[in-house]
Amino acid sequence: MRDPAPCDAVIFDMDGLLFDSEVLSRDAFLTTARELGHSLAVTDYLELVGRPWALNRVTLQQHLGPDGLEPFRATWLRHYQGMRPMLALKPGVTELLDRLDALRLPRAICTSSAHADVAENLALHRLEGRFQAVVAAGDYAHGKPAPDPFLRAAEVLRVAPRNCLALEDSPNGVRAAAAAGMRTVMVPDLLPPTPELRALCHRIAADLHEVRALLG
Repeated sequence: MRDPAPCDAVIFDMDGLLFDSEVLSRDAFLTTARELGHSLAVTDYLELVGRPWALNRVTLQQHLGPDGLEPFRATWLRHYQGMRPMLALKPGVTELLDRLDALRLPRAICTSSAHADVAENLALHRLEGRFQAVVAAGDYAHGKPAPDPFLRAAEVLRVAPRNCLALEDSPNGVRAAAAAGMRTVMVPDLLPPTPELRALCHRIAADLHEVRALLG
């Protein structure tokens, strides 16, 4: 596999990359399905990973119907919020951020989640101030897999997309970063890399410790 060339900035996805939130969200999703009597499975949740709510809303309506969507979403959020105190950092986050500090490389979070979720997650692990920018839902016209979120992050950091290293865990995130012209490293979480994703990535890394080692 190719190692990424030197970069001028690093763009991080959030859920499943910085925080082990996809596991909590999956468990809250399945708990909600059981509680409300819907026959939804892990495969249905995985279809939603790394996508904006506008797209997931349409997918879920096909299972729940228009009247079932909002009660499901509210219950899912309630269960997730109850689990949030258990939210863990993914391995290597702190060490990678320390290395970026030493290299004086700017970094941004680029996520489909809301700004409030980003702020709450960062505060939970005392990571406020470790990122120069946050690009979240509402900051771009089209969500992942469109390149818009990553292009906006590069714009905010004032770095050309081709000089950014993008770190992603989800297929749609990888597609978005690659479409933005960024050198992309996938750190898989719930979904394994496919031949398509391997072709889009400069590297598949086991964790963020491996990403840190790539930076020297």
